[in-house]
Amino acid sequence: MELTRRQFLAYAAAAAASTEIDAATGMPMRPLGSTGEKVSLLAFGAGSRWLMYKSEDKGLEALHRALQAGINYVDSAASYGDGQSERWIGQYLKSHRKNFFLATKLGGDRTYSGTMKLLERSLKNLGLSQVDLLHIHSLGSQEDLSRIEAPEGQLKAMLRAKEEKMARFLGVTCHTDPAVLKTALERHPFDSVQMALNIAQIGAARPSDRAGEGMTGPSGFEAVALPVALKKKMGLTAMKVFAQEKLLGQAPPEILLRYAMTLPVAACVVGMPSLEHIDFNVNVAKNFRPLSEQEMKELPRKVSGALRASIERFFADHADV
Repeated sequence: MELTRRQFLAYAAAAAASTEIDAATGMPMRPLGSTGEKVSLLAFGAGSRWLMYKSEDKGLEALHRALQAGINYVDSAASYGDGQSERWIGQYLKSHRKNFFLATKLGGDRTYSGTMKLLERSLKNLGLSQVDLLHIHSLGSQEDLSRIEAPEGQLKAMLRAKEEKMARFLGVTCHTDPAVLKTALERHPFDSVQMALNIAQIGAARPSDRAGEGMTGPSGFEAVALPVALKKKMGLTAMKVFAQEKLLGQAPPEILLRYAMTLPVAACVVGMPSLEHIDFNVNVAKNFRPLSEQEMKELPRKVSGALRASIERFFADHADV
């Protein structure tokens, strides 16, 4: 299924129409699919960039600054610092009321037993009995999906987690193969999905289709997986907006962020390794103006075939830690 320009304009218009401005903070808020939740257009990525603060005190200062500015979606994972991200969030919650939407992700062990053990550790780290959103972390190849779907695989554990109210909603994340993600979204009733959405991966070749550098066409996440998520009314969040900083030379950070925010996403998850980054990105979100149709067309064209291929190769093996 290809995302036509007409469909894109319709989706973008719908996203704009559903956006509300939080009266207290000025932060744009959008519905997270059909979950009934409204989340901030800018989300706090609690991964490697957050852990760059090094000390817990500085990390918690950054988290508090983001939340005070109107961000209400916090994105963590069991693998971030081998649990350090979740422990920092748990420490924050010891002295602050939980007034934000919390997502965490489980990867690595794709077995039922391994996933349940990891979930128990995550809940202990967070000091919670339930998270808002639990993602299958970093879906990779078709073989990886098969392991997840196995009779005693990770999906069974995720469904149990929701049934037993250890998680309110379930989802999956992917930055590797749009076709595999599309298959997963079509097969399973996920509430939410997080995918790589940036100016380079709109037309990146799928790993199974690589025939050389410079391959373009409707094979990126935006064209292949995004329409399925929207059709099924899943909550949609963007990640890898800057492609791990590899796109910063292609366009200003504000434009790269606005590109993702112009798409019909609920939120853009961004790692912000300094207070200045938080302030800058919050300002972009609060003053967000959609890019024009022409800008949305031209930006991906500026990315060379060599850079596209380099980014694709990087994310094919990249591990979120």
